[in-house]
Amino acid sequence: MKRAAVPSILVVVVLLALGVTAEAQQPTKVPRIGFLSGLSPSSISARVGAFRQGLRELGYVEGKNIVIEWRYAEEKPDRLPALAAELVHLKVDVIVTSAPPNTRAAKQATVTIPVVMAFDDDPVGNGFVASLARPGGNITGLSNLSPELSGKQLELLKEIVPRLSRVAALEMSTRPGNAQALKEMELAAKALGVKLQLLDVLSPKDIEAAFRTAAKGRAEAVLALGGPVLISQRKQVVELAAKSRLPAIYARPEFVEDGGLMTYGPSITDLFRRAATYVDKILKGAKPADLPVEQPTKFEFMINLKAAKQIGLTIPPNVLVRADRVIK
Repeated sequence: MKRAAVPSILVVVVLLALGVTAEAQQPTKVPRIGFLSGLSPSSISARVGAFRQGLRELGYVEGKNIVIEWRYAEEKPDRLPALAAELVHLKVDVIVTSAPPNTRAAKQATVTIPVVMAFDDDPVGNGFVASLARPGGNITGLSNLSPELSGKQLELLKEIVPRLSRVAALEMSTRPGNAQALKEMELAAKALGVKLQLLDVLSPKDIEAAFRTAAKGRAEAVLALGGPVLISQRKQVVELAAKSRLPAIYARPEFVEDGGLMTYGPSITDLFRRAATYVDKILKGAKPADLPVEQPTKFEFMINLKAAKQIGLTIPPNVLVRADRVIK
């Protein structure tokens, strides 16, 4: 007696079921992000928090469907090349950089792994991208280049010191974007009837000399345009401004958090939150070369009332009410 033939449709169903089971057993690849910073975790905790928030908003949860390799140089820039090389060795899917020096280290370490700048003063001037509209390489992200803000910063100084006539501007002539910022500030100075005293700060030793020159020039306030030297030596800058009893406005919130009087500029935390969008697009197949560099859309005005009291300055109520954050 012959066995009944197994129906061919049953064989197909069994094979399909086995295929589905095998596919289900294949581990899902979890994307790996490298995060490169020249600072310590505590000093940029708000920015890291904003980046994580941005990822969560897009459905990414660290430890579940995404892995982040955190690398911090702890304010030792000479460690950046080795840390960048480490991330390349780990074969991360994308590297997020928290400042221009970190982007440069990543650029030197890889030409294939996508790099997302959380912010950069001047990505074209720094040689990271061919243009903002078409980056053209493996780097894209966000720029905080807003040279027109120097004019607004000068206006704010004039508002808190109505009789202001002389301002010492701490600049870094070699910094990309510096010339445009100076141009905007000079236009504002002319309109406000303020005389500018330009003081070039190219190294830490220039800072104290700049304040001595400002005193000789009878400066009544200070405007710090930014640059790596001023940012890395911000505590000294803040202390010298207080010692000289000079109202000062800065380009970055770190100065005010370390005791400075005022800051007005792009919201760096917002840029870090938006960096997550680039990560998402790249993980979904977009190429950095085709993702335009975006510019700031949110700005922050911060005032430190402790610093104002220290130099005997009263902030006018109409200025105080416009602050996004007040340190008391």
